Parts: sequence; structure tokens; C-alpha cells
Amino acid sequence: MSIRVERVAEQMKKEIAQLLQDEIKDPRIGFVTVTDVELSNDMQHAKVYVSIYGDEEQKRQTLEALSRATGFIRREIGRRIKLRVVPEIVFKYDASIERADRIARLLSQIKAEER
Repeated sequence: MSIRVERVAEQMKKEIAQLLQDEIKDPRIGFVTVTDVELSNDMQHAKVYVSIYGDEEQKRQTLEALSRATGFIRREIGRRIKLRVVPEIVFKYDASIERADRIARLLSQIKAEER
């Protein structure tokens, strides 16, 4: 990835996180954290990885609400970041935080059993 693509991806990450926190009022969107944005080299497509707190049903509803809000988010990104073409946005679920938490709990459990 070029430096420009990385900078635009990082700016998109910040703007989307801010939009989710302040602008979008959909009650189906629970506690969501934007973990990463992968932008294609031609900046036509963006994968936005999100971590969602809640059970499987809440995660499914949140991803559905995010996909329905994609037009609004894309329009706001176009206004906030001056780009010739605003990338198509796809939201993807990121389970890395849950895996890290599970590993930390397992390590704590092993440590407690050793004592």
C-alpha cells in the first residue's frame, strides 16, 4: 500500500468511528469499535473492520444496521475527506478482540491452576 492510501484509510477509520459515535442514532447499533480500514490501491473499495460487543443476535443486527447506513456514511466521508471518488464501503466483523480476550482468560486460568 502506498503512503497516501494508508493515510486515507487511517483518516477514514477516524471519521467512521466519529460518525458511529455521534451521528448515527440507530438503536440496533450497539457498542461498536472500528478496528481497521483496508483500502484498495485504487481507493475504490474499503473494508471497514468492526468489533461489536454483545451476543450473536446483537452482532448480526448491528452489522445489518451498519450495512443499511452505508450510504449515509459514504456521503459523510465524501464531505469530510476531499476525494475524487468516495470508496464503496463494506463492513466486516472483526473477532480479534474476542480471541485476545479468550487467550488472556485461558492464560490467567492456567496461571491460577499452577499456584
